[in-house]
Amino acid sequence: MSQRVPSLPEHFAGVADPRVERTKRHLLIDILVMAICAVICGADDWVAVAAFGSAKQEWFKTFLGLAHGVPSHDTFGRVFARLDPQQFQQAFMTWIQAVSDLTHGQVVAIDGKKLRRSHDQRLGKQAIVMVSAWATANRLVLGQVKTDDKSNEITAIPELLRVLALDGCIVTTDALGCQTEIATAIVAQGGDYLLAVKENQKLLYQDLHDLFQEAQAVEFRETVFDFARTVSKGHGRLEIRRCWTIADPDFLDYIRDGRLWPNLRTLVMIESERRVGRKTSRETRYFIASIENDAALALHAVRGHWGIENELHWVLDIAFREDECRVRKDYGPQNFAVLRHIALNLLRQETTAKLGIKNKRLQAAWDERYLLTLLTQ
Repeated sequence: MSQRVPSLPEHFAGVADPRVERTKRHLLIDILVMAICAVICGADDWVAVAAFGSAKQEWFKTFLGLAHGVPSHDTFGRVFARLDPQQFQQAFMTWIQAVSDLTHGQVVAIDGKKLRRSHDQRLGKQAIVMVSAWATANRLVLGQVKTDDKSNEITAIPELLRVLALDGCIVTTDALGCQTEIATAIVAQGGDYLLAVKENQKLLYQDLHDLFQEAQAVEFRETVFDFARTVSKGHGRLEIRRCWTIADPDFLDYIRDGRLWPNLRTLVMIESERRVGRKTSRETRYFIASIENDAALALHAVRGHWGIENELHWVLDIAFREDECRVRKDYGPQNFAVLRHIALNLLRQETTAKLGIKNKRLQAAWDERYLLTLLTQ
């Protein structure tokens, strides 16, 4: 008796096959499923994907066609090099929206990551940058998009935001993402924004600095404000974070071009103090936000943003060795990046195995029942 067909492939069945009819010896869905399974289990290039498929051929035959056996590594490479990345990414997002439920107030962090070995010097091709959306509470990648070769994250972020369901979510970016177009895209999708402001927004940064300096000078007596403080310690460090938020209309009116920012409601200042032994360092950061005047919420969102570095980018580098991947041809690098995101999401969703991501990948490679559990959850 054949096993239950995994639910994951159902969401990728509509991806168009880039091959001409006479070259289709293998079903596209079979190629996609084998590649996803291989990447879950540790494959980092097309040779490893094909080798995994051959090793697990009898198991794959229990729920895939494989009329002509397992494709060669060249076939895997050619198909993913030509596969429409937008269709593949859209299928990814349709799948993740079906299996995840974003809670109200959840922080969605947006940030880019360069795939360092995806460059091809011989062809003059630079390494690509993938911008990802990370749900910090669910610990899932919600979507991703490649930046344009002649642009940067500023143009890629609105493209990604327009296809995300953000109702009730708080979207955070680093200072590069502090753009009116990005704030507009977030609001249009039903979300709130909290955007870091640095010297790249010279006038906005100066206005925020001056406003909070004046408010502090009179101990915030002349405005309605909120305050929150957190203290954390570990690994020989003591970190104190203090957050002030102001939603006074008079203060908001002081912001030059403030009306260009949709739903601008709150100005935020965070002072961070770190003590390591006898050394103390301090940093002051500013933000603009459409959230309510709630310092604890602002502090939570700012701290949550760094989950995309610690729980996504770091894991992709350490557990998936992303920066060492040499897949370079055509659409191959960005499609392989989506495969890694699919694999990471499946591994994150499965909570019965009390293991880290790297060891979950090993367990999936060793135990076909566990691999099937990942595919059918």
